[in-house]
Amino acid sequence: MILGLDPGYGTMGYGVVEKNARGDCRAVDYGVVKTPAGENFAVRLCMLEEGVNALFDKFGPEEAAMEELFFSKNVTTGIAVAHARGVMLLTCNKRCGKIFEYTPNQIKQALTGYGGADKQQMQRVVASHLRLKAIPRPDDAADALAVALCHAFTSRFANLFSVR
Repeated sequence: MILGLDPGYGTMGYGVVEKNARGDCRAVDYGVVKTPAGENFAVRLCMLEEGVNALFDKFGPEEAAMEELFFSKNVTTGIAVAHARGVMLLTCNKRCGKIFEYTPNQIKQALTGYGGADKQQMQRVVASHLRLKAIPRPDDAADALAVALCHAFTSRFANLFSVR
């Protein structure tokens, strides 16, 4: 069982994927943890921690995978997301100790064979790999499933992407 996380402080995407002995994957669950915009930032971080803990309590994943932080324009938003990501890393480390990070290009490459795939291509590939009837919504959940699938597909190289 792999927990994929798409970092965010307003909306954190999650995707839980189960990989069988043959390497086939299935989506167990996916969705988002939202925090209210008007709430104190520290409280929002606590809500994210509670959300990650609830996912570990419910699904008991053995490994967690997360997208590395990427921002190009808004540094202020990037710093807030970095705080949220720190809470997520800390919580995952306490719960399972097996955390892996992937860049957006590594995720795209693992799923599509092309590091420049656009969002629509990625969503269609995620739905196809997991044999879902529709593209997972919202986008944050689809992104988290993509992270989990990336880890499932590349886990034989896990020592290269481990946080520890």
